[in-house]
Amino acid sequence: MPSGGSVVLAATALALALTAGPAPLVDPATAAGGCTGVESDFNGDGIRDTAIADPEATVNGASKAGVVHIVYGGGKGALALTQEAAKSGGSEPGDQFGYAMAVYDADLDGCSDLAIGAPHEDVGTLVDAGRVVVVHGAPTGLGGGKVTTQYVQGAAPVTGVAAEADDWMGYSLAAGKSSTGVPFLAIGAPGEDVGTSPEAGAVIYVSGTTTVTAGLVTQDGTTAGAVPDTVEPYDRFGASLAATPTHLAIGSPGEAQGVIADAGAVTIFSHVLVSGVPKPLSVITQDSPNVFGACETGDGYATSLAAVPHRAAGATSTTESLLVVGSPGEDLTTGMDAGAVQVFRLDAAGAFTETAWIDQNVANVLSEAEAGDHFGQRVAAANTAVDDTSTPTDTRVAVGVPGEEGPNGLPDRGQVHILPLVGPPGDSDVVLAPGYGVPATAAPRQYAGMSIGGSGAGLYVGMPYGPAEGRAVHLFPWNVATAGAPSQTFKPGEGGIPADAATFGTVVR
Repeated sequence: MPSGGSVVLAATALALALTAGPAPLVDPATAAGGCTGVESDFNGDGIRDTAIADPEATVNGASKAGVVHIVYGGGKGALALTQEAAKSGGSEPGDQFGYAMAVYDADLDGCSDLAIGAPHEDVGTLVDAGRVVVVHGAPTGLGGGKVTTQYVQGAAPVTGVAAEADDWMGYSLAAGKSSTGVPFLAIGAPGEDVGTSPEAGAVIYVSGTTTVTAGLVTQDGTTAGAVPDTVEPYDRFGASLAATPTHLAIGSPGEAQGVIADAGAVTIFSHVLVSGVPKPLSVITQDSPNVFGACETGDGYATSLAAVPHRAAGATSTTESLLVVGSPGEDLTTGMDAGAVQVFRLDAAGAFTETAWIDQNVANVLSEAEAGDHFGQRVAAANTAVDDTSTPTDTRVAVGVPGEEGPNGLPDRGQVHILPLVGPPGDSDVVLAPGYGVPATAAPRQYAGMSIGGSGAGLYVGMPYGPAEGRAVHLFPWNVATAGAPSQTFKPGEGGIPADAATFGTVVR
């Protein structure tokens, strides 16, 4: 990212500006009579549901207002969740509702709730201040019970800081339940000015159920939420987030290391609150001791983050995490901006050990690292057996490579790698791409790998760009074979999803 000036944080410079028609509402399906605690179950029927964002959709004539499509599992219908449907205000041009999403049980009622970021929402006259809403699950469907919760800077409970233009609150989200059973929501505001440092960035940490607190985390050493680092202009602290029950990781891809601009960094926290904010544990850069590589201009280290719980062999509980850090601007001997990913094992105290460096030149990793691949622009991970010793089969990571060329030199077709998080990464590398497992004809500028989402259900690969007939979301088993077929596909115009779509599948949860 540039080291100066006012920069609007788009998903990436690769993203396309697309428009779509109105997104009509579909009534939510009537569900069973209780909430079961199943992952991503919004209507309490014990079957996983899926949330698919189209943040550039036109809603009620408002261009790029954004909509989130909810597809209920078991064939129980779909809901086009606009800001009107969520009872969280009106759709306005450029809001980009759905730019970020996170699923968790905010009120511990057993039904999953959906946090939705609209970082370009205007607050009063403050352009792009941003807002986050939590739409609550219920047996009657998402939004059918408790009133939608809204988070805006300057309004309770986010009273520690006032909203400002270009804060981009809701640009990134991470949520879950801590190891002590407390629900949390981390909200990135990477455009937040801190003191005299523009776009230094901040994170709002929301914790609790009946008594909800919200603390502001910055790199400013004079505040309660200070981290072991220094506030600088354009750090964009909070541009990426990842969390497990033990740890919270906050990325600042614009972080300068000395005179090295946009080298990047990631800060690790626990969920233990000190003065209302998470306790900082450690900071990782490529110049940290025993970390591979070196800080270089434009690495964009921590542009993407993913984290999963980890249980080492012989451990009696799952108190560690595996952290995946994407560095899509990493230069390799085979080309500039080829990209790389690093994997770290975090203990409960935040001490880190690098366990893997992954790029397309590593032994048995498929394809070849080339200039402009941007390997690691997006990462997603899952541990499908959290209570067991972590294995290469159960603990997997997906890496997006949106700049990868396709057959006959098709520019930016893109692809996705699925690799083990434990053991040598090339031992079971799998590649998926349009026309190669992903059921879409390969074409220029599809940017496959720009949208990936990991869960216990599998890996979601969104295709929001390229030819309209190829736009869809595909769910793959984590241990699918190279070029293997998806287990489920979500497509505009099918299964109750409206046919009109702009960037359908930009984010999937």
